[in-house]
Amino acid sequence: MNQRPGNQLFDAYFTARDMRDVFCDQGRVQAMLDFEAALARAEARVGLIPSSAVAPIEAACRAGLYDFAALGEAIATAGNSAIPLVKALGKQIAATDAEAERYVHLGATSQDVMDSGLVLQLRHALELIESDLAQLGQTLASQARRYATTPLAGRTWLQHATPVTLGMKIAGWLGAVTRSRQRLAELKPRLLVLQFGGASGTLAALGEQAMPIARALAEELQLTLPEQPWHTQRDRVVEFGAALGLIAGSLGKLGRDVSLLMQTEAAEVFEPSAPGKGGSSTMPHKRNPVGAAVLIGAATRVPGLLSTLFSAMPQEHERSLGLWHAEWETLPEICCLVSGSLQQALLIVQGLEVDAGRMARNLDLTQGLVLAEAVSIVLAQRVGRDTAHHLLEHCCKRAVAEQRHLRAVLGDEPQVTAELSAAELDHLLDPAHYLGQAQTWVERAVAEHSALTA
Repeated sequence: MNQRPGNQLFDAYFTARDMRDVFCDQGRVQAMLDFEAALARAEARVGLIPSSAVAPIEAACRAGLYDFAALGEAIATAGNSAIPLVKALGKQIAATDAEAERYVHLGATSQDVMDSGLVLQLRHALELIESDLAQLGQTLASQARRYATTPLAGRTWLQHATPVTLGMKIAGWLGAVTRSRQRLAELKPRLLVLQFGGASGTLAALGEQAMPIARALAEELQLTLPEQPWHTQRDRVVEFGAALGLIAGSLGKLGRDVSLLMQTEAAEVFEPSAPGKGGSSTMPHKRNPVGAAVLIGAATRVPGLLSTLFSAMPQEHERSLGLWHAEWETLPEICCLVSGSLQQALLIVQGLEVDAGRMARNLDLTQGLVLAEAVSIVLAQRVGRDTAHHLLEHCCKRAVAEQRHLRAVLGDEPQVTAELSAAELDHLLDPAHYLGQAQTWVERAVAEHSALTA
């Protein structure tokens, strides 16, 4: 059967194909069917159902056997996807083995099927995200080391500040990726757990065999059996969504930085070029940051989706009306947006184009003013802080008014030349000599990444 057509025009831009496969109709249905097949195996292991029923049930648990369009129509009446799917599954089994049909879905409820199926999908999604994050981290570490000593203007309030290095900036992106990898590793045991509680969470329908079946089912699905069912305790999935929100935001920061560095007036760092990439429908000269746009777009969209997950947490009693439903498309969409952002980030960082010469020229746009602090600090040790500050402030104003380089103005100032030689002034006004701990920060960020990867 063919799945229903979706909105595919923007998928290649905003979503990684592998992630969309996880959450397409086939992926959703197969995950629920995997639960049903595992339930049959678990109940047969415990002796609740005959082992002869397992093979017919398993044979029917293939998503390709079902009409997704018909299921979609039925969901509109049933109120969830499990009810019509279980009915269709029963019919599929009964067509070949009426006896086996009696044992399908025994003791489970719709939410068990949907939430455990979701966890199976999230496990696959998590694998994809962790793999991309690890690859992105490795690429960022390589680029941070490569540009560890390449000076560029630091920018505060969008204005030139003291010099930093491109490697230090990249190391900042790397640190955020490393922390996101740590968060995912920490939350994984809380997320990858079975949901199995039956009608109201007590598993009363399974009697004394309830816990043996639950343990066997968790083993079959390779999930952890939690301390209790979590029908309306949604912190597990919301925590995962929140971690994805942090990833989206961190990648948005990367995209914002790159897009600003690509501006014509800066022109220091660029996304990799490719035929047809970043062009304009009217302006042949344009080179737009189309990858960064995805990162910024995802960082803008995900918080709103995440707010839906948080808003849906106060669910009523043992089964929620509407709040649970609000999650169904929200969390998958967050996963898809983050996957697309990661794919674009990888493309950007792997092919980063750097114009170190332009960085050097831009650093000199203020004609030495960005290094006034360096001179002031050394001068303060000789004439006092207050005197040095006022003296440098006066020289900076002269440099601007006379449109002269600060080095020339300082060289004409007797109070400065009495304390600092020409060689000292040249040294102090060289950006390469005022990079502080930039290289150390690179080394520390790379070490943190390496420790997590080892």
